[in-house]
Amino acid sequence: MELYRLSSLCLGALVVILTGCQAAPRVTTPMRAIWVTRYEYKTPEDVTRIMADCQQGGFNAVLFQVRGNGTAFYQSKLEPWAEELGGTDPGWDPLAVACQEAHDRGLELHAWVNVMPGWHGTEPPEDPEQLYNKHPEWFWYDQHGNRQPLSSFYVSLNPCLPEVRQYLVDVYHDLVARYDVDGLHMDYIRFPNEPPAIPEGSGIDYPRDERTLALYKHETGLTPDENKERWSEWRTEQVTKLVRQIRDMVHKTKADVVLTAAVGTDPKASLVHFRDDRRWAREKLVDAVLPMNYVDDPAEFGKRIDGWLADKPPVPVIPGLWFGRHRGMSPAEATEAVRQEIEVASVKTGNFCVFSYGSLFNTPERAGRGGRAERAQSASSQPESAPRPIREVRREVLLPYIQSLAQEVGG
Repeated sequence: MELYRLSSLCLGALVVILTGCQAAPRVTTPMRAIWVTRYEYKTPEDVTRIMADCQQGGFNAVLFQVRGNGTAFYQSKLEPWAEELGGTDPGWDPLAVACQEAHDRGLELHAWVNVMPGWHGTEPPEDPEQLYNKHPEWFWYDQHGNRQPLSSFYVSLNPCLPEVRQYLVDVYHDLVARYDVDGLHMDYIRFPNEPPAIPEGSGIDYPRDERTLALYKHETGLTPDENKERWSEWRTEQVTKLVRQIRDMVHKTKADVVLTAAVGTDPKASLVHFRDDRRWAREKLVDAVLPMNYVDDPAEFGKRIDGWLADKPPVPVIPGLWFGRHRGMSPAEATEAVRQEIEVASVKTGNFCVFSYGSLFNTPERAGRGGRAERAQSASSQPESAPRPIREVRREVLLPYIQSLAQEVGG
């Protein structure tokens, strides 16, 4: 009887241990992904066309932006509708449409969210329920007691405050719980502290509100100026704490939803923004990382990937690339450089993610005749030797290549 009781206790303990060690969701690889920004759709028809373009182009995952700066492109229970949609219910739900249209075409749909930004632009939001107006105490204040001023960049939430972290977890729980998403993709999961958020040479330091300073003092016994290195470490810890809280929530809410993050390529540069992304990968706080490898030179692009792979991260690396500036290069030369970067990413990791849809396909403003620059290029008054619209060149070269990669792995 004692042996039976002991065996039963051991079995029960094993069940508890196995239940607590829930396996991380599987990331689809090879991943051929593309970012779709919130500026690249306006109607349900736009979303349908986007998903059709992505599927036909050989992509298998779409990172669809649904939160930019404390406003939503879906029926949020916590945040107002995005100003890009008029700030009111547009009569349709972009995220719901995106999920349906993507899944109908065999595409994964990852909801892309800007985590830290609370507002953008030089004018405050009109909606009193928007975070900037509703919770001014949640934003950044400097050592002089001044709130972070509005500018052409983001003003940001303060992740050092437990209530801010919990609010963000609640926002993403609402999204993950109610929508049929395959993943949650975190962008700006850091301090957006580059100019003009903090002007160069200003000496401004955030966040220095009384509550943050009290929390820091309680945990470390210090003030920021007593040990600046420890102050930076502590702020980095608060961002990592938020990542962990979001990870735990996502995996408990829907165990098969993948959590990914847009990260840096240089660990030192990442830490300037208090983003310890190498640690996130090492400790599996995210299910995959997407290094924003935004350079024009394919050789440098490859070196930056090698930097990530040298750490032997236990999660997939999905290199992010963009169409770049390519100064001094023709559209054909610039496009070939991008093709080479896709090839490098595919060889080294099997994965890539392109930024962004609007650099490859026509968006609402560019549909039909294209945008202003493209219309000028394609005007009938131009000679036949005039350059073709850059997006047309890109599609002609890149889509067959991406499609060939899809065929290599059977879809």
